[in-house]
Amino acid sequence: KISGYFRGMEPIIPPSVQAQAPRFLELLDRWNATHALTALPPEARFEELIQDACALLPLLSGLPAGSRLADFGTGMGIPAAVLAMARPDLNVRAVDKSRKKIAFVRQVAMELGLENLQPAAARAEELPPLEADLGTAKAVGSLELLTGWWARHGKPGAPLLLLKGEGWESETCPGGWQLETHPYRLPTRGERIILRLTMKAAP
Repeated sequence: KISGYFRGMEPIIPPSVQAQAPRFLELLDRWNATHALTALPPEARFEELIQDACALLPLLSGLPAGSRLADFGTGMGIPAAVLAMARPDLNVRAVDKSRKKIAFVRQVAMELGLENLQPAAARAEELPPLEADLGTAKAVGSLELLTGWWARHGKPGAPLLLLKGEGWESETCPGGWQLETHPYRLPTRGERIILRLTMKAAP
């Protein structure tokens, strides 16, 4: 199923993210000098990290306050940190096996005052079930791997949102899952897509 909801649209950056993103990027620049967190050049980071994450926000509009969101393979806290900025009413769990990257996310949460951002240095397959209301991931693993994680950590019927670029069509949707696609575009970095996956109800 393909939705035209985002087609031809660039993600809108809410005021709370506009206010906090510069500090996030400043921290990233400082940490990257010694910890090599990203190969992205500084001039590409706002669009690729901040604005791209904001593409998810319309799909979170129906998520009530107090809901738990799990971001897998969060890396530098993308999209977790941006979603925590935009939705301070959500509990955002940022999961990554890299302790170095999770240390950065902890620093971001502390310095930006993001009390709702909860980093966890762990492998998704080893964590106790998170019982999350929504899952996210950007540029992490195959659909089979991610749906396996989500089957463990998501509540029944809860959606998993994946930020993907070119080449996603080569992947096969795992059996028992329903897939929707939501295209959008970034100002200079081109066409992107969000894959929304939900487990099909048992007959």
